[in-house]
Amino acid sequence: MCELVDSFLEYLVIDKKYSDNTVKSYHNDLKKFTNYFKTKKANDISGNDIKEYLKYLRKTNDTKTISHNISTLRSFYKFLLIEKKVTTNPMEYIELPKTKKSLPKTLSIDEIDKLLDIKLTDSYSYRNKAMLELMYSSGLRVSELINVKIHDIDVSSCTIRIMGKGSKERIVPLGDYAIKYIEIYLKEHRDKLVKKELNDYLFLNNHGKKMTRQGFFKIIKIIAKEQNIKTEFSPHTLRHSFATHLLNGGADLRSIQEMLGHSDISTTQIYTHVSKEQIKENYNNYHPHA
Repeated sequence: MCELVDSFLEYLVIDKKYSDNTVKSYHNDLKKFTNYFKTKKANDISGNDIKEYLKYLRKTNDTKTISHNISTLRSFYKFLLIEKKVTTNPMEYIELPKTKKSLPKTLSIDEIDKLLDIKLTDSYSYRNKAMLELMYSSGLRVSELINVKIHDIDVSSCTIRIMGKGSKERIVPLGDYAIKYIEIYLKEHRDKLVKKELNDYLFLNNHGKKMTRQGFFKIIKIIAKEQNIKTEFSPHTLRHSFATHLLNGGADLRSIQEMLGHSDISTTQIYTHVSKEQIKENYNNYHPHA
């Protein structure tokens, strides 16, 4: 079955043009799958076998992980059917588990202000300031942030060109603060971070290479601790905060959808629920008879 998995992963890279991280997540799911069914061929696995496998996964995995595994196996078997490597699809009647949609965590405007209030003392602090201002100004995913290149920034039109999920390009406006600190970083500090190898990524780490997801997460954790921000958050929280603060400020949902790069507006609609929660909180806090 390993050869079939390799062919499928190759298809994801070449035909579907999935990102490295997405392909890696599919690979991890299929590695567990092939290890479990060591003695069986793909065509011999039945729907009941799949149900037993999912029961096995539930012992150590949450609902979200189970859903991801099911989605991976659906795609895998769909590919095998098209390629005529199997004659039946054991995933045909396997349903995704029902999940309770949780509202995304956001930071308050005060917390965002604290996070952005960095002491600017050296090239690294100016880089961090530019990264955070850019993320909050544009709602980028962390994977998009670390892949921004110098030529993606258009200072004259105050926009950034983003290559998002599925290689979909979008243009997002940038605020004055983001533009200001990106310009300062580019003109006065980026060259100081360059080591032996030249590259055109906007944000560099202390080795002169492209900033990593882990590196960025570590940076914001340190800044949050220094700024005494008690709320636990991740880089994605900045994206949620960007969308929620825009919506609360009166922006329309369709514009937010475009800026976030959501292909379906139903994904963006979760932020309307966040705003409703905010309204309820304000009512409870400020109405005399709440």
